[in-house]
Amino acid sequence: MTSSVAADLPQACHRLLEAVPGLDTEIRFFPDGTKTAADAAAAVGCPVSAIVKSLVFVVTTGEEEEPVVALVPGDLRLDPDKLADATGAVSSRMASLDEVREATGYAAGGTPPFGYTKPLRIFADESLRRNDPVWAAGGTPTTVFPITIADLERLAGPRWTHISRS
Repeated sequence: MTSSVAADLPQACHRLLEAVPGLDTEIRFFPDGTKTAADAAAAVGCPVSAIVKSLVFVVTTGEEEEPVVALVPGDLRLDPDKLADATGAVSSRMASLDEVREATGYAAGGTPPFGYTKPLRIFADESLRRNDPVWAAGGTPTTVFPITIADLERLAGPRWTHISRS
């Protein structure tokens, strides 16, 4: 069962819609959750490869650490070494739950591909282009929305690269 009535959506969804005025989509609510890519795909009836995982990692360049977002299809895993190479860093690690919220304004498991509280560099795996549209988290682990690849590119502005494991 879905709910498309904006007033029924969690507050994080409203923040996403306000942060991204050019987002023309319907955020769908699934009370049983869409926490994993498989859960989200089953809920919306799409292939797991059409789910966008928005993963927050911290890359290290010398003494500096920087949170970045990696957009990876649900059927693949991120390769942290490839992400480090793509960002020009020497290493990368998964962000802690607190770091995810601090960097993006959203909880892990519900992080959308854009609309963050501060500017972040975003990297997208080329294999996301296998599906159009794709489905992304809508700000909570119980919400998702469809988005075309063109709109994902326009709103997230990712650097397209190969960052998934072969």
